[in-house]
Amino acid sequence: MNTTPARNLISLPRAMLLGIVSLAPLASPAAAQTTPSATASPATTTETIRSRGFAKYSKDSAFRPYEFDRHAVGEHDILIDILYAGICHSDIHHALEDWRKEEYPMVPGHEIVGRIAQVGGKVTKFKVGDHAGVGCMVNSCRSCENCGNHEEQYCDRRVMTYASKDHYHGGLMTQGGYSDRIVLSQDFAIKVPEGAELDKVAPLLCAGITTYSPIRHTKIGKGDKVAVAGFGGLGHMAVQYAVKLGAEVTVFDITEDKRQDALSMGAAKYVNVNTSDELKGLDNTFRVLISTIPAKYDMAMYVKMLRLDGDLVVLGLPAMRDQPSVDAATLVFQSRRRVWGSQIGGIKETQEMLDYSVANRIYPRVEIIPFSKLDEAYQRVLKGEVKFRYVIDNSTLDASWRAANAAPAQPGQPK
Repeated sequence: MNTTPARNLISLPRAMLLGIVSLAPLASPAAAQTTPSATASPATTTETIRSRGFAKYSKDSAFRPYEFDRHAVGEHDILIDILYAGICHSDIHHALEDWRKEEYPMVPGHEIVGRIAQVGGKVTKFKVGDHAGVGCMVNSCRSCENCGNHEEQYCDRRVMTYASKDHYHGGLMTQGGYSDRIVLSQDFAIKVPEGAELDKVAPLLCAGITTYSPIRHTKIGKGDKVAVAGFGGLGHMAVQYAVKLGAEVTVFDITEDKRQDALSMGAAKYVNVNTSDELKGLDNTFRVLISTIPAKYDMAMYVKMLRLDGDLVVLGLPAMRDQPSVDAATLVFQSRRRVWGSQIGGIKETQEMLDYSVANRIYPRVEIIPFSKLDEAYQRVLKGEVKFRYVIDNSTLDASWRAANAAPAQPGQPK
């Protein structure tokens, strides 16, 4: 999830709101990783990489072709020809300025898988022809405490995959995966295991790691009672990981359309929150409850469902106008229930997630679309009509580019 809005009680990375109304960080274990450069490496040549994609030119515009420059391939960098790019709900929040004021044109996309076309002179992790993935970030300072603990996602000078100022390449605004290619440091690219289903890999680089990280952090295991609120792109990944680890999983959503999907993925129970009878008897039940809900909802209801010392992990981040909240009375009277947020995972943990997912055949359910369907896909996501992740087939770029350029431009868009 690409999360850069103003901080609030729900979006603070791994902060805990305790029932005794204190705020404290959760500790994270340090782990070994492929050693990155001591500092972020600037490009060593001046030849930028000309790229093409589809961009939003304003929050109200349709997607249109956009040509732009990526930074040069430096000694430690790789150039990836993008094969597939997932559509994350965060892409829509950014594109529509739901979280903050944005800069346009914007090429979204932080769920990327592709084939390496070029490597810098000091690259050792990859070779030309390898498959690689890119998630929500493409760089960080490499020197702060969080980077040292392999939690680069919490670095104050991290660079996100799109809609982010690249401090290490002259302040260039990054552009995402709805495009033909991307350049980044080898240290922020993820190795794709042999035999992986490439058309399903891209969403793992956001939806996968966003759910895998807190599931590992809370040490979910056999026999744990776990709930997942919101059964979309994130939620259906959380269910699969928790079930694989032996948990008894209950799914909450607002529609009957997903009941059989949840049960087929191994959920023990499905609760339609619009059916009041199904909500009875669930207080003081779950050790971990993972909320992936992207809209306003009753957070207190879920806090009450936690057991003593249980965790409500908030992953879904609605538009700023739709933020849910928990009042002080709920925190005091439902004492020692923790409420905290989590953002993706570090590079080492993301590699661990991808290896684990492929080895255990845990993949998102996807619908493959061409670039020409981008606007329609966004509308369907907003209406909750997709099960469960759209993935763009980047081989359709040329045909969609030609068709879009031949069509009349809308007011305020380039011709």
